[in-house]
Amino acid sequence: MAIVAYTDGSSLGNPGPGGYGCILLETEKKVKKELSQGFRKTTNNRMELMAVIVTLETLKFTNTEITIVTDSKYVVDAVEKRWVFGWLQKGFKGKKNEDLWRRFLQVYKIHKVKFQWIKGHAGHHWNEMADQLAVAAANNPENFKIDSYFEIHQKDE
Repeated sequence: MAIVAYTDGSSLGNPGPGGYGCILLETEKKVKKELSQGFRKTTNNRMELMAVIVTLETLKFTNTEITIVTDSKYVVDAVEKRWVFGWLQKGFKGKKNEDLWRRFLQVYKIHKVKFQWIKGHAGHHWNEMADQLAVAAANNPENFKIDSYFEIHQKDE
């Protein structure tokens, strides 16, 4: 079973309230699942990465083939150009979002993940829907979670 997921992150201010949005499509049955969550104070890059993490954590079986479609060069380049693996070897010294990158690497290694970059806000249906989910989550303070690592460590970020 192969899955395609469209992910996006949003931050209203950087830092500021933020959110992520994910849409998962199972390629054989076209089953759609939407995920989103808002946070009180975070950054756009954290939400872009969180969208990918939550998508991977949602998968029910290991070794799932999944293509992550995202407009985040930050995420795509860090993985595809293998930067994140170098950061890990160096203990993430001087790198932002260490907590999320470590969380990503734990779930990334148990699946068969491919990335596809797509230009944001270019009219692609599923990318626009993921963006709408992320922005709606960032605009809904009643359901905010606290990005506690960021709020505690932001002076270092």
